[in-house]
Amino acid sequence: MSQQFDLVVIGGGPGGYEAAIRAAQLGFKVACIEKRIHNGKPSLGGTCLNVGCIPSKALLDSSHRFESTQHELADHGITTGEVSVDLAKLLARKDKVVEQLTGGVAQLLKGNDIEWLQGTGKLLAGKKVEFVPHEGETQVLSPKYVILASGSVPVNIPVAPVDQELIVDSTGALSFPEVPKRLGVIGAGVIGLELGSVWRRLGAEVVVFEAMDTFLPMADKALAKEYQKILKKQGLDIRIGAKVAGTEVNNNEVLVKYTQNGQEQTETFDKLIVCVGRKPYAAGLLAEDSGVKITERGFVEVNDHCATSVDGVYAIGDLVRGPMLAHKAMEEGVMAVERMHGHAAQVNYDTIISVIYTHPEAAWVGLTEEAAKEQGYEVKAGQFPFAVNGRALAAGESAGFVKFVADAKTDRLLGMHVVGPAASDIVHQGMIALEFVSSVEDLQLMTFGHPTFSEVVHEAALAVDGRAIHAIQRKRK
Repeated sequence: MSQQFDLVVIGGGPGGYEAAIRAAQLGFKVACIEKRIHNGKPSLGGTCLNVGCIPSKALLDSSHRFESTQHELADHGITTGEVSVDLAKLLARKDKVVEQLTGGVAQLLKGNDIEWLQGTGKLLAGKKVEFVPHEGETQVLSPKYVILASGSVPVNIPVAPVDQELIVDSTGALSFPEVPKRLGVIGAGVIGLELGSVWRRLGAEVVVFEAMDTFLPMADKALAKEYQKILKKQGLDIRIGAKVAGTEVNNNEVLVKYTQNGQEQTETFDKLIVCVGRKPYAAGLLAEDSGVKITERGFVEVNDHCATSVDGVYAIGDLVRGPMLAHKAMEEGVMAVERMHGHAAQVNYDTIISVIYTHPEAAWVGLTEEAAKEQGYEVKAGQFPFAVNGRALAAGESAGFVKFVADAKTDRLLGMHVVGPAASDIVHQGMIALEFVSSVEDLQLMTFGHPTFSEVVHEAALAVDGRAIHAIQRKRK
């Protein structure tokens, strides 16, 4: 490989490939190193497209359609015969979606004249990159810039060693050959709730163990309380303060030992999913003399603009501080490239959205009411339910609410919290408002289409000042 690259990106996930594409748009000669083999073929898209965000959303959509057909169509006067799941076909559809998207990324790289190097990459001293292809000889590249974008991997815990047969991680939980009769999930975070919901809808009895004493501690308390109530009503058995102490595999079953409220208990499952978080994937990424600093928690140390301790080397996404979210990695990758090109780009970490894609969805952006008070704000807040929204009632999607948190002194919007239909889309209205430092009054003065789910956004903004129209509120001056 004789050609010289301006930029080498190590990692072809969302952050890496978007950085590569933006760099190519700016005139850089770019190579993207990706080692992933998925279903026997080299594949771009990282964890997100191959074994994360995309396949899980495909399963969430399919399982929701199945449950809706079983339990909701009758309310619309639609009668069906016996409904069943062809799990092999359902999983094949998931794989087809993955293949379509990862193939699309490959075409994007090709169309932007980006060299896809299939193999592993390691940063050496002097900003050199060692490339070891799946086939062929090892080569050393000398680019002007490097972006480290190798992502993350699931955290394993000694009390539940993953074998990808009976005890699986989030990847293994995407391809069960049959629906488990009883399914255990360790961790009531985003991944655990989503995967637990998928298999519950398909017929499994699901128990979720959460070691912490609060449900979704990172979310607004009002949202977490409402969301937990909704999931419980759907049939998810979420056990808060349940600490798993050990597991035993016997006769094709998993025995889980746990403590809750000071009592030792056991449960037996056909399958157990371990979803207790993710950690940076830096194995083999850095030579000892690369010069890049690593934090005590294993993250690559970067500044506010994702620059590492080595000039010209950047790190993004799950490798660095902040939430492990694909959209965060995407924006960091583009920011890094823009700064290489001399632009004053930055990422507003205060407006990064969090979403849980169950049904209904839960999403939030900005400060919770509790965090705002801890930061010294005099807080005013208002929320409004979907239960009295015309579009929600017509669609049979009346669970949940929209909540706004604001500064009482300045009226500045501080946070938005949504649990309900289309929450992952509705929350972007709050994100845009936060980005433009909007006041609650700005939202109050806007005209929202009728009938829409988004009318709840308008009513929630009005509710902050006790002015919601479709609710009886105490009058305020």
